[in-house]
Amino acid sequence: MRTQIIDKATDLFLNLGFKSVTMDDIAHAMGISKKTIYVHFKNKSELVDATTMNLFDVISDAVFNICDLQKNPIEEIYDIKRLVMDHLKNEKTSPQYQLQKYYPTTFETLRQKEFDMMQTCVTDNLNRGVNLGMYRKDIDVDFISRLYFSSLLAIRDNDLFPLKDSSLNSLLEHFYEYHLRGICTEKGLDVLFQFINKNQS
Repeated sequence: MRTQIIDKATDLFLNLGFKSVTMDDIAHAMGISKKTIYVHFKNKSELVDATTMNLFDVISDAVFNICDLQKNPIEEIYDIKRLVMDHLKNEKTSPQYQLQKYYPTTFETLRQKEFDMMQTCVTDNLNRGVNLGMYRKDIDVDFISRLYFSSLLAIRDNDLFPLKDSSLNSLLEHFYEYHLRGICTEKGLDVLFQFINKNQS
């Protein structure tokens, strides 16, 4: 039952937003009493924390599976983007932004876990790109990986990038091209442009 509650709550939170979904909404959607939810979670904050960490584990496992394939590093970046967008569903709810605003403790825990995970994946991506001659040999891998993470955090900040102006998918497309243009060699740029043209056609 705990797993079922987490699954349904995750679906509702991502589609409707962490703030607007109540424990009554979750109970109604599952056809159970609210008391049943409280047997497993003492309050909504605890449920938000459980759903957030569970979703992180699911996404991070999938990301590491993509990284394990050792694909072309540029293609890998876009595969991870598609994976994350698929899991976030209705991007208009801006789940990360709502977490930061209404559940800051959970947000800070998530941010540290995301940083640790992304440092591993992005550092590996950068090093492989350099070794394959697709990224410039003179890049500072640690600096770029940290800049990459902080940029993704900024993109998900609704105050800086309101979703009413641009979709998250569009913002990520712009960011990835910006990121890759800054570190690619001519060989890497050829691959990037081929990939962009292929996906736009």
